[in-house]
Amino acid sequence: MCSAMKTNITLKLDSKILREIRILAAEQDKSISGLLSEKLEEVVRDRKRYDRARRRALARLNKGFDLGWTPPASRDELHER
Repeated sequence: MCSAMKTNITLKLDSKILREIRILAAEQDKSISGLLSEKLEEVVRDRKRYDRARRRALARLNKGFDLGWTPPASRDELHER
């Protein structure tokens, strides 16, 4: 992300989870802060993508689709074989 001002937070985690996070961060050559920051940014990006896709889908549904169907002129035309 951009180099905007960063703010520290306090996070309480179960010690077993923290141990696993330390291992994951080390395996990826990242700090815990960097790993969590990256994952949280990913969650926000995914949410924004979902919201945009949802708005586009709803707009398409509201607009409707032209399937090229025209109603028959008469009952006889409807039952023609």
